Amino acid sequence: MIIASDLDRTLMYSARAIKELNAAEEQELKPVEMKEGRWIGFMTETALRNLKQLSQQTLFIPVTTRTTDQFNRIVIFETDIALKYAITANGADILYYGRKLEEWSEQVLQTMNTESLSMAEMLALLKSEGFSYASELRQVENLFFYYHFKSVPDSLDKNALHALAAVSGWRISLQGRKLYFIPKAISKGAALEFICQREGLKAVAGAGDSILDWDFLQHCQHRFVPKHGELVSRSEHGLFTVIEQTGLKAGEMIIKEFLKLIPLNCPSFNNKIIKTGKQTVTANEEENRQ
Repeated sequence: MIIASDLDRTLMYSARAIKELNAAEEQELKPVEMKEGRWIGFMTETALRNLKQLSQQTLFIPVTTRTTDQFNRIVIFETDIALKYAITANGADILYYGRKLEEWSEQVLQTMNTESLSMAEMLALLKSEGFSYASELRQVENLFFYYHFKSVPDSLDKNALHALAAVSGWRISLQGRKLYFIPKAISKGAALEFICQREGLKAVAGAGDSILDWDFLQHCQHRFVPKHGELVSRSEHGLFTVIEQTGLKAGEMIIKEFLKLIPLNCPSFNNKIIKTGKQTVTANEEENRQ
């Protein structure tokens, strides 16, 4: 069975996000991401321990808007958790044992070229339509771009931007202080569906916080969204489970919800032989004893 999850502000959190969402709480933190010699990403000890267990019993697939280089800063996927697949660059790339699947990347680029304006054309269109921002513009591998605001401007008209992007084969998503513009061909959902078909498995569950995550959550039977997530305010609300915690505790709870689904979707796991002290019992027997 496949479990797919977004990472940032879903399972793991930056120092800024922790301060914003967990300011009054003390947590036992485990550093999971390093940049330029310093730790910048964290999970709780419990969340990491449970994620290790999850990855041993399911096909766990991280799904992220990060570039592959940014994804590789997450050290736990080298030291603690072995991955078969990862989806990066919002679905533009699929990593298979750490290497890009070229057949997928080529398919995405071909679709982009036929169905969307180029990045240069999209930027020129925004300028001609009067959308100009005092912010840092970042381009991601000639795939998509985003504006990084010091603070989101009050004048930002998301509806107008959405309409302009849609007719150009693009879409937008505001995530914190980042406003993303992404071609429709780049899709987390399409990437996840490709893996499901390749493996002959179904996506049992998924979790995410942003509008861009709805792409792949639609392909999951069970969907979890943290209370602080952008998705909570969307009309799709009734189609997913809102985790009532925020921040680090939300990430911890999401992984626990994933683990609960394993016995229901992996019959062989139900009767797995396990050792407890000097006795040998089935998993079902052990659960009934607790």
